[in-house]
Amino acid sequence: MSKRFVFYCREASMLGGLRLLIALLILFTGVAAFAFVDDSPAAKPDTSAFPAGPPKVKVAPAEDTVQGHKIVDRFRYLEDPSNPDTKLYVEQELAYTRSILDPLPGRDKINARLAQLLAIGTVGVPQMGGQYYFHTRREGNQNQPVLYVRGGLNHGELNGNDRVLVDVNSLAADGTIALDWWYASEDGKYVAYGTSHSGSEVSTLRVIESATGKLLPDTIERTRAVSLAWKQDNSGFFYTRYPGKGEVADGQEVYHRHVFYHALGTDPAKDPLIFGEGRNPEAWPNVTLSEDGRWLLIDEEQGWTKTEMFLLDLSSDLNAKNPPVEITAGENFLYRADFFHGKLYIVTNEDAARYRVLVADAANPKRETWKEIIPQSDAVLQSASVAGGKLLVQYEHNATSELKLFDIDGKKLADVPLPAIGSVFGVSGRYDRNEIFFGFQSFTVPPSVYQVDLGNVTNTLWANVDAPSIDPSNYNVQQLWYSSKDGTQVPMFVVSKKGMTKNGANPTLLIGYGGFNVSMTPTFSRSMYLWMEHGGIYAVANLRGGAEFGEDWHRAGMLEKKQNVFDDFIAAGEFLVAQKYTDRDHLAISGGSNGGLLMGAMITQRPDLFRAVVCAVPLLDMLRYQNFQIAKLWVPEYGSAEDAKQFDWLYAYSPYHHVKAGEEYPAILFMTGDTDTRVDPMHAKKMAALMQADAKNGASKDKPILLRIESKAGHGQGKPVAKQIEESTDMYSFLFWQLGMKP
Repeated sequence: MSKRFVFYCREASMLGGLRLLIALLILFTGVAAFAFVDDSPAAKPDTSAFPAGPPKVKVAPAEDTVQGHKIVDRFRYLEDPSNPDTKLYVEQELAYTRSILDPLPGRDKINARLAQLLAIGTVGVPQMGGQYYFHTRREGNQNQPVLYVRGGLNHGELNGNDRVLVDVNSLAADGTIALDWWYASEDGKYVAYGTSHSGSEVSTLRVIESATGKLLPDTIERTRAVSLAWKQDNSGFFYTRYPGKGEVADGQEVYHRHVFYHALGTDPAKDPLIFGEGRNPEAWPNVTLSEDGRWLLIDEEQGWTKTEMFLLDLSSDLNAKNPPVEITAGENFLYRADFFHGKLYIVTNEDAARYRVLVADAANPKRETWKEIIPQSDAVLQSASVAGGKLLVQYEHNATSELKLFDIDGKKLADVPLPAIGSVFGVSGRYDRNEIFFGFQSFTVPPSVYQVDLGNVTNTLWANVDAPSIDPSNYNVQQLWYSSKDGTQVPMFVVSKKGMTKNGANPTLLIGYGGFNVSMTPTFSRSMYLWMEHGGIYAVANLRGGAEFGEDWHRAGMLEKKQNVFDDFIAAGEFLVAQKYTDRDHLAISGGSNGGLLMGAMITQRPDLFRAVVCAVPLLDMLRYQNFQIAKLWVPEYGSAEDAKQFDWLYAYSPYHHVKAGEEYPAILFMTGDTDTRVDPMHAKKMAALMQADAKNGASKDKPILLRIESKAGHGQGKPVAKQIEESTDMYSFLFWQLGMKP
């Protein structure tokens, strides 16, 4: 979509927002040195009213020999959600969890405050199409964002009134239908968008007319996380789609993502296949169309370390005699590109771990003809796209965002001013428009969207989010550096109320991710303010495996080096204790998805370091993870037990295989969703059952091990606000209780 690009930082975790981190240490400035202290005793639950322990769970050992090792899995049957014993287990576990969480003191206060905080809305970066500007916004108690259109003939100007174009809140009373994605056509006449149910992310594509709100008859199923490029004349679009039942072997419908072309008004079942036949079924193709409509670029991601790019000349007919031509060298590097005037502007980490920009002629794109125009620097170059005939480049330096403007030959023109130190969460522009938009946020700055005039490189606030119930100026953000086990220096952000004293016992919540080339950067977390209002410290560690310092940082935390991620996080916790921010009785940790795997490793490797753990939508059985949902996509990041060498790496840390009988563990809240199509809920189910059976505190009333399964909810994408409030109420009630905080 070179004519009308929108790019976002890579989001992989359900934490939904921790991407861009503040780079500079924000010092305490002229604030009286007082700590937020509540001298009144924290209310404690009447544990005598709690059940004697978790329900007795069926044990049915299954034995495998994997790479010469005998593996006994006592709870294998829990992998099958249709098994009657699994259904009974879930029913009993949920009842047990409610019997512990519901009586906790202060739940009503926590719930009420979270409802206020999550009423602080969201705003998205607008996309331009002709005379139209399209953007999303969520306000108040709306469960899902609404897609609005602004401008167009007879509909106002850029700063005029918004009209509702797609409101999925009207489609489900409980808010469980989500707007997954949307793409406006070149002139803005149409918008293709996708919706899905219950957090499944299995999208259905529809097309709506912008001027009238009329739905076209075109409907296409199985368009999860679609990549889509409209033809200039609105006659159709290139898009990605997954196979239906019976088109591939059972269980393979979540792979085989292929590129098709759809002509408006035709039967999608007859859409011609453009790309993907006979290729790696786990590969992930995306499409980009040149601004003159001649070239279709297909970049095929193969895991998180390799991209292959193919170019299709659309001046010839779409047929087997005119196949896409590979233009990359097939090496283990990442590539992405934008078009302008017959040239490709390519961002790559080829021989540049922090990325650089090269240019190639679309008509002669052989690798040996590429020319470097922006070399790598000390910052990580994240994106480069054409806007107003210039190159707009987004960087990340010490985990904070920078935007820079270059001419088309790579000469720097200007820095695009940002409102503060923080995170750019999206940028949009067009090759033929002298304006761009970017979204900005930080730990203490609510999401805002700015319009930039590229002529004088000045920005204007275009839309923002009101947050009347908080005063971000009352809080401090610090970036600290600490040494990991092998001496690597790792940054961490610490956010707290101004005047916080390092008394060695502050309740502290430490979070991390460490994987998939994802940066943990400053996001405006609404629920974070509940925590800090009650004296809590919020800490975010930038572990290896992420993208904060380029591809070398990423690769230092994947495959055989995954233990580096765990060592970095352990060192973060030890640093917070050593520096008197907190102690082991007041240190809690939380992570989801790949961060849930991190939590599992912390539970089994350093159970003594943390008082409480929230382990959300986690991977925990690393010997079998690849057999479920879309997990084969992650083998390039983790490895697979089906490979003898990789088995050794995985078995060395797989949390499910390192639970020790009789060991005392932290209090744990496992959280998952019953319709998660990314990480199968079986991980949390099996781990909770095993730990309740074997841990010293498996039946404890004071440090329980709990399992929470949200119905009609997936990995986190599209979760309605009502469910977020209830989930967060359980999480913070649990943490307040465990760390002795008064709500």
